[in-house]
Amino acid sequence: MPDPTPPPFRALVVARGADGVQGPATFRSVTLADLPTWPEDGDVVVDIGYSSLNYKDGLAVTGRGPILRRFPIVPGIDLAGTVRAVGAAGAAAGIAVGDGVLVTGWGVGESFGGGYAEVGRVRAGWVVPLPDGLDARTAMAFGTAGFTAALAVMALEDHGLRPGDGDVVVTGAAGGVGSVAVALLAAAGHRVLASTGRPEEAEYLRSLGAAEIIDRSVLGGGPAQALDKARFAGAVDSVGGATLAALLAQTAAHGAVAACGLAGGSELHTTVFPFILRGVALLGIDSNTCPAPRRRAAWDRLAGAVPRPLLAAMTTERPLSEIGALAEGILAGTVRGRVVIDVKR
Repeated sequence: MPDPTPPPFRALVVARGADGVQGPATFRSVTLADLPTWPEDGDVVVDIGYSSLNYKDGLAVTGRGPILRRFPIVPGIDLAGTVRAVGAAGAAAGIAVGDGVLVTGWGVGESFGGGYAEVGRVRAGWVVPLPDGLDARTAMAFGTAGFTAALAVMALEDHGLRPGDGDVVVTGAAGGVGSVAVALLAAAGHRVLASTGRPEEAEYLRSLGAAEIIDRSVLGGGPAQALDKARFAGAVDSVGGATLAALLAQTAAHGAVAACGLAGGSELHTTVFPFILRGVALLGIDSNTCPAPRRRAAWDRLAGAVPRPLLAAMTTERPLSEIGALAEGILAGTVRGRVVIDVKR
C-alpha cells in the first residue's frame, strides 16, 4: 500500500473527560495515528473535501444523544473527496488513487472517524464511487438525508406505488430527508402533500414540487381512532412517534409508509387494524448498513432525478468552523433543506 500518511491536518474531535462524560467538540491538529477510531483495517485514505449536516450530527456534536460509540472520535456521518491512498482490498474493489468517492453509513461518524476532518480512513467496502454527474460537493448536497429519502421512495415504488394511485405525504418536509423526498416524488409524477410545522416554508416546499401543504398538527396528535379515514396512497415519514401512528391509520388499502426517522419520538402506539383490515405496509428504511448494490442504485437515482437548480434551492454551504451553531439549529428544527459542510474552512 502506498504511504497513506498525510501531514497533520485539522479535525473536529470529541472526547470523554476523566469523569467519562462526553466533552465539547474541539478542533485539533491530528494525524491518522492519533485516534483509535479510524478503522485499523481501513485501507482507503480519502482527502475529504465536503461533508454535510444531518440530525445525527447535531446529536453527536452537542452530546444530546448517545450517538457516539467510541472516543476520541471525529463526528460527521458523511464524507466525499478524492482517494489519497489505497491498499489491497481497495484495489481489488476497483478503487484507485485520484478517484472521487463518497462514504455514508457503516458507523462512520458514530463508531469510526467521520467526515469532519480534512482526511479520513475507511474500509473499501464502505466506498461508493461518485456517480456520473456528481462531484463531491453535489454528493454532499444530498448526503445521508438525500440517500435515505431515495431509499424511502424506492421502497414505496417496490411495494407498488405508482403515479396516479393517490396522494403521497412527506412528513418533516422542510428538513433534509423531507426536502429531497418531496423533490424525488414530484419528479416521478406523484401528487405530493408536504407536512410541516413551519408554514413560512410553504413557498419553498411548493418550489420543490409539493401540491399541498399540511400543518403538522393534522398528524402530530396521533390517530383520532384505530382506523381513520383513508387519505394517503403512501408516505415518507422522518418524524415517527404519534405522527407515524396517524399515518398508518390514514393510509389507504394496500398503501405503504416508509419510516426513516424519529425526530418526533421513537415509540409507536398503534393497533393491528391498518395492517389486517387495509393491508397497509410499514417499510423500515436502513441507510446505515444498506447493501452495496442497493446503495449504488440509490445514488444513481439521486444523480439523475433531481434537477440541479432544484437541488441548489434546497442547499446551503457553510464552513466546518460553524458546526457548533449548525448542530444547535438542526436539533431546534430551524435548518431548511440540506447543509453542505466545507471541511477546509
